[in-house]
Amino acid sequence: MRVTRGMMRRRVVLLLFCLLGAIGGLIGRLAYIQVLQAPWLQGRAHRLWSRQIPLQPVRGSILDAEGHVLVYTATAPSVIVIPAQVKDKEKTARQLADVLRMPYDKVLALVRKRTLMVYVSPGGRRIRDEQLAAIRRLNLPGVYITEEGKRAYPYGALAAQVLGVTGADNQGLTGVEKQYDRQLRGQPGSITFFANAKGERMPGVGEDYVPPVDGEDVELTINAAIQQFVEREIERAVAVYHPDHVTAIVEDPQTGAILAMANYPSFNPADWQAYPQETYNRNLAIWQTFEPGSTFKVITLSAALQEGKVNLNDRFYDPGYYEVAGRRIRCWKAGGHGSQSFLNVVENSCNPGFIALGERLGKTALFQYIKAFGFGQKTGIDLPGEGNGILFPLNRVGPLELATTSFGQGVSVTPIQQVMAIGAVANGGLLMKPHVVQAFLDHDTGRVVGRVQPTVVRRVISEQTAAEVRSALESVVAQGSGGNAYLDGYRVAGKTGTAQVAKNGRYEPNHYIVSFIGMAPADHPRLVAYVAVDHPRPKDNVVFGGTIAAPIVGNILRDSLTYLGVPKRAGGIPKKVRWGDVVMVQVPDFVGMTIGDAQRTAIESGAQLRTQVLGTGKYVVAQSPQSGTKVPAGSVIRLYLGNTPVVDNGVRKQ
Repeated sequence: MRVTRGMMRRRVVLLLFCLLGAIGGLIGRLAYIQVLQAPWLQGRAHRLWSRQIPLQPVRGSILDAEGHVLVYTATAPSVIVIPAQVKDKEKTARQLADVLRMPYDKVLALVRKRTLMVYVSPGGRRIRDEQLAAIRRLNLPGVYITEEGKRAYPYGALAAQVLGVTGADNQGLTGVEKQYDRQLRGQPGSITFFANAKGERMPGVGEDYVPPVDGEDVELTINAAIQQFVEREIERAVAVYHPDHVTAIVEDPQTGAILAMANYPSFNPADWQAYPQETYNRNLAIWQTFEPGSTFKVITLSAALQEGKVNLNDRFYDPGYYEVAGRRIRCWKAGGHGSQSFLNVVENSCNPGFIALGERLGKTALFQYIKAFGFGQKTGIDLPGEGNGILFPLNRVGPLELATTSFGQGVSVTPIQQVMAIGAVANGGLLMKPHVVQAFLDHDTGRVVGRVQPTVVRRVISEQTAAEVRSALESVVAQGSGGNAYLDGYRVAGKTGTAQVAKNGRYEPNHYIVSFIGMAPADHPRLVAYVAVDHPRPKDNVVFGGTIAAPIVGNILRDSLTYLGVPKRAGGIPKKVRWGDVVMVQVPDFVGMTIGDAQRTAIESGAQLRTQVLGTGKYVVAQSPQSGTKVPAGSVIRLYLGNTPVVDNGVRKQ
């Protein structure tokens, strides 16, 4: 076919249009890449070029209820090197070695490493201020400063299992450190710079600095002073009784706040890796489960009073046993207590009397109250590792199981469950949710950024019933088995517990957990205190909650109430004096008397006080102990003599 000039022209025009279309397409593609895809491509380029130096935040402190610092992070600068940016590796290594007092060869090996970043360790970790200033003056390329922190404990091992521990990566592992890790750890920051594929810093490009955000401070409900009282008493118990374990808790029953919580064995959180895992990883106060024994009788008593199944003046005869399903369940007292009121049943911790109360209630009602008081389920305390405890399924509760449950055998509970249940009796019938944290604070300003409010779980008994139970428990301390917890001037209510320990389906001989739970003042309790001693080994082999655990709780309550400024008051149920009890008497005022009158007053007081005369003269000018002091009957009072009678406000004392 002959190609004409017109055909040639059309072909040239078509080719031109194709060329123009191709050029237009390239221009469009270029515009798309340069304009529309620019942010995405720049982001990818930045990610390829960017290198980050991490900046760790300061982990928040943990404070006690009064603002005392229990745990804080001690920060210190550390030296890191980016090897690709170090031009003169030998010179840099020599200068760093001189400042950090490290072997030159070791520093050089670190600087030559084929890695993005390396810590100059160990000499460059947590360096001193003068070393930091020297390194900054050197202004070495590729050498950077970052901050590292280590937890410090001003109070040593105090409340260790509540506080918990942290790992190498600033993460909480146990206790409050784990429970509130999100609030404590903060947000890390970074220094970002740009480098080529070899890791060499790109010239003319600056750094991006993202500051770390420090963690929040956590303020506990734990009171350091009360915690110290508790741990002191645990140390004494360990020294005297050599037990396997000891657990103690102090609670504010009005709010559910835990004021103290401690266990033996414990550990030093600054060196926690040196201890067995079960010591630092288990808080026995919330984890351990065991048969509670007679402290559980408070639940049976509360249920029976609330349901109107008993009046404390009703009579009950205890022959020393109670027959259930063809079996005799014996009272702890050989021969029984005979005829007694149900108030005496509580005072004497009489098992047959409580079996009778359980039968009057029936299994459905009794187990409803047990569950309402919080047993068989977690309390929800803000600590990790809490146990549930174990209750009989209702369809497996026969007469024998009902009987044993009534006096605290056959069920398994945790210490914190018992404390919260008794706390409900103390505050008028409300089961509270326990908590060990009360506020979150800004680490830099101390401003409160969050609070934990007291939480009522449910009402379990009426205020009237709670008051009646408290009165009965006050009688236990004043007149019954809890006498060793009695405090003159403070109305203490409480209950003893002595429970055998079951292992492999059988009770171990001579293995007991003795306990006592008390509250004071009984008419309006400020504190609930609980102590359990696992397998005590006293020299006299007398193992009862009233003899071992009750005095411990008494000491904790006395010191804690005094510290809190709770005044002593007259009234309450007077203590029944028993053989061997120490009788406290008030010292008369002898100052101003003649020596003859003073000695006659001491004899006639009926307190069997003895006098020791010091000095010469006719008149008593001073005495020790001072008048009004309570001392054991038969104590010696020192009388200091002089020739001139004491004058008080211008009046001669006779």
